[in-house]
Order: sequence, then structure tokens, then C-alpha cells
Amino acid sequence: MKNETANSYEIKHLTFCKYELITPNKTITLSFPQMLELRRNINELTTFASLTRIVNNENFVLLFVADKQHLIYLEIPQLLHLKEEIELFFHAPASILV
Repeated sequence: MKNETANSYEIKHLTFCKYELITPNKTITLSFPQMLELRRNINELTTFASLTRIVNNENFVLLFVADKQHLIYLEIPQLLHLKEEIELFFHAPASILV
């Protein structure tokens, strides 16, 4: 069984409109607009049609993050985990994010 923490992605709120995306290989600082763009990209990649295409072809995606300053490699489980992290992040009460 793989080490779950080695492949996990996490989002942390740093300050007003400043966030961190923690990946297995690096930590990426994001502004609020960059967070919104990341959410939009992840939502597009996790539609049924997109997931079917990914599974039928390469089983991974390469995603530019933070205004194309960083490139991250996501396998299907990582992609789905990141989608869940983003959904929880945007739907969590503000007191939890501080």
C-alpha cells in the first residue's frame, strides 16, 4: 500500500487572499484568483467525459498552476483528491480556514 501522505495534496489559507498548495514535491503560493483558476481547471478535468478520456489515454494529467509558473503531475487518485480538497476548502466556514 502506498504512503498516502507522500501522494497527498493540501490547501492552506495563509493570509487574506494568500494560499498554499502543498504537493508531494513542492509548496506553491497562490492568490485568490489563482485559486479560482485552479478550481475551474480541476472541475473541468473531473467531469465524466474528461475522466473517461484521461483513463482511456494516459491515466494522468499535467496541470499548470499559479499563472503557469508551476507544472504538477496528477494521477487519477491525486486529481480526485485535489478536487475534494478544493471543494472542502471553498465550502468550509471561515473560522476553520484561519
